[in-house]
Order: sequence, then C-alpha cells, then structure tokens
Amino acid sequence: MTFELSYTAPNFAEDHFANAPAALLKPAPADGIAPERYHATSNFPEYVKLASGEWKLARESRMDAVLVLKDTELEVKEARRLKKGDQVVLGRTENGEEGIYVHAQCFTIQTATQDKFSFRSRGTRETPFSHSYDNLYEILKHDRKSGYIVWVLGPAVAFDKDSRIAMQWLIENGYCHALMAGNALATHDLEASCFGTGLGQNIYTQELQPLGHYNHLDVLNEVRKAGSIAKAIQNMSITNGIMYACETNNIPYVLAGSIRDDGPMPEIISNVYDSQDRMREHARKATTVITMATQLHSIAFGNMTPNYKVLEDGTIRPVFFYIVDMSEFSADKLANRGSAQAQAILTNVQDFIVNLRNHLKQNLS
Repeated sequence: MTFELSYTAPNFAEDHFANAPAALLKPAPADGIAPERYHATSNFPEYVKLASGEWKLARESRMDAVLVLKDTELEVKEARRLKKGDQVVLGRTENGEEGIYVHAQCFTIQTATQDKFSFRSRGTRETPFSHSYDNLYEILKHDRKSGYIVWVLGPAVAFDKDSRIAMQWLIENGYCHALMAGNALATHDLEASCFGTGLGQNIYTQELQPLGHYNHLDVLNEVRKAGSIAKAIQNMSITNGIMYACETNNIPYVLAGSIRDDGPMPEIISNVYDSQDRMREHARKATTVITMATQLHSIAFGNMTPNYKVLEDGTIRPVFFYIVDMSEFSADKLANRGSAQAQAILTNVQDFIVNLRNHLKQNLS
C-alpha cells in the first residue's frame, strides 16, 4: 500500500559524506534578520553535519525557512522569527559540500518502465485518476486512526448540497483532524445551514432566491451578534453542515482572513502572520493533506508542509498531499511554487468528495 513506502536514508559512510566539512554557523545579527549566505530550506528531508561529525536530520521542515542549531538539535524557523544570536546554518550547496545534504529521493517509487521518454508523465485533464482514488482510499483508512488528516477547503465545497453532506460525514467519521479555510467557506456553509443557499442560490437546484443576496450578510450579522460560530450554531438551532460538524466533533479549524472578506466571522484571523503561525501548527502534524478548490490556500499550506514526517518511534514516513481542482493551472501553480510532491486530481470538488464519502462509507469498519 502507498502509505507503507519505506524511507531510504542516505549512506553517510560514503566518502563524500565522511570527508565533508561540518556546516558553518553564524549568529543572526538582529531579530528577524538572517546572516549572509544563510541556507534556505526546502520541503525535503535535510541533514546538517555537526562539529561532532554526526549528520543531523531536521525533524520538521518547511519551504523558505532557515536552520538554527540549538545545542545538538536543528530547528526550522521562518526568518521573521529569528532572534539575535541564533546560530544559523550557512551554505548554498545541497550535496554535502558545505555540510548540508538535501535528500530529495527519499521515497522514490520504482515504475514498471524506466524509459527516459514517455507520454503523459504528469497529471492532466486526460489522466485517468482511478489509481489515485484507490491510493487515497487506503491512505485515509490508515491515517484515520494512525495519522493526522488536514483538509484545506474553498467555498465551492459549501455551494452544493451533496458535497456539504459528504464533508460533514467525513468530519463526523474521523477522516478530518483539522480544517483550514477562509471567511467564505464558513460564511456560505452557515448560509446553507440557515437558508439552503450559497450566495443566494439554492444549493440543490441552483435557482436564485428572492433577496437571496442578503442571506450570507444576514448570517454574518447573526454570527457576529452571537460572538462566535459555536454560539451562533446554538442560537440559530443549526444541525447540519461543515462548521456544525467541526464544532460538535471538536475538530480544530483555522480561518485565515482576506482583503475581500465581508463581516468577517468572529473567528477570522485578520493578521496574515498570525494565521500562518496557526496553520503551521497543523502542517507540523499533517500526514495527509487534501486541498480543494482554493488556489491561494493550497499554495500557502503546500509551502508550509514537508514531504516527510518523523514519527514518535523515529521512523520516517511520507506526507501525502493532494490538490483537487477543475483547473490544471492550480495544480501547476502549486508545483511551480515548490510543492512538487503534490498529486493532482482534476475534477470538480462535488464529484470528488461525494465519490470519496461513498467509498469510505461502504468500507467503514
């Protein structure tokens, strides 16, 4: 099964590793400032050679951060969070020349053919996704009990009756351990709970409702009056939906603010760096990430998420990352921003989430 891929560690007994120098360190000159020639991290496992000769793995990583050595442990920090005097790893090479090794081929999958040329080597709208679905089913069954599944949702998930029902079922049955979204997802999900509409359209028939364009604004007003989503759900007697499922099942969610937001909901984190920090808490824990119909949130969370996770027993497993969107552009954009491990499933999110729920429900043990 895909989630049982074993981690292949570097052989540090090889000469070019054994003869490599220890990585250079230099203190941060001021808070939030990295020294010259700092090493910028990737989402791959990265090892640093210490003065003792040990090659040390950074247990957590993220893209575009820096490595800080504290005693004998490596911490990955955003440059904005550096403190004056932090011992920052220096070096711009990645194959051991400066005591830094980026291990990009740690979970290499061998295919039936090793031909250098082939057709359809990446996912497109013409790609058959049956195998991707089957892999994802098995991953979710495993990570439901032994992992940390993070969903990153755009508001399109709340604009369809069946997709809302399916996402609610996934949350209530253990297939979601954290939810990342924005003001729009929460607003329109609660609009659907109250009025059966999304931006004034019936979420089943898609027919515009009289004065329906007020619905989401009225919901925002009621939630702000209540002071929280949880209190509004109680006050408004809401018994269905994505936010309802999160609140009643104690699933943590992070709602990041946007310059476009109406309202916003009381839980919206308006400071982008605060929301980044909160999202990062869940990226550290993630073993599987599924992003749906949200290009900006997909890229943001992809940049925070490493392609590996060190488990409590010291074993290393892959972090699976799926982007579900109708557009190849979103998947390409995510890959072009460095999240090359992301697997695309190109379809509308309603078909995807309902298909996923139906299979998992049928096979739930």
